Amino acid sequence: MSRSYDKDAFLTDNQIIDLYWHRDESAIEETDKKYGRALFRIAYNLLSDRMDCEECKNDTYVRVWSSIPPTRPRVLPAYLTEIMRRVAINKYKQKTSQRRVPSELTVSMDELRDSLQNEASFVSEHDAEEVGKVINAFLREIPERRRYIFIERFYFAEPVEEIATELSVSVATVYREIERIRKDLKVYLERNDIYI
Repeated sequence: MSRSYDKDAFLTDNQIIDLYWHRDESAIEETDKKYGRALFRIAYNLLSDRMDCEECKNDTYVRVWSSIPPTRPRVLPAYLTEIMRRVAINKYKQKTSQRRVPSELTVSMDELRDSLQNEASFVSEHDAEEVGKVINAFLREIPERRRYIFIERFYFAEPVEEIATELSVSVATVYREIERIRKDLKVYLERNDIYI
């Protein structure tokens, strides 16, 4: 049976949340119908394994089911994305503790780490929240296109080729933008006395 992806066939986010709120199991089906492909893509960018991605998607739905109620997300896609990303990263950590798994996450994190590393000092884990706030402030100050590139590459681990296609620019242009973002971020962090 082919699934229709006609926008009109989807329930609104509020309707889906109401299904969860009333413990209606069709909430999961409606979530998958509307957001399943996007969630799978996030997991695939991190894991590059279809079976692991399906497992992560199912785990995400279980966590959403368990958290709504009492939580009532203001932005359902952001809520789903954050849960999926955590589930996929946990799966990635589990797999990499067993063996090295190539993925866009490895590549994108290596890109960022190489540009920000400084032997002078390191941010401790308890300072990670503060670093996150400074990075969020940095993202609010940069142009929208650069913000999009940063989030797609370093948050969603999207391949550079996909970002270039989405922006209708060359791969080389995206790489140049990434390099500028990394340099600007390093300067911004150091201005805020953060050395990574």
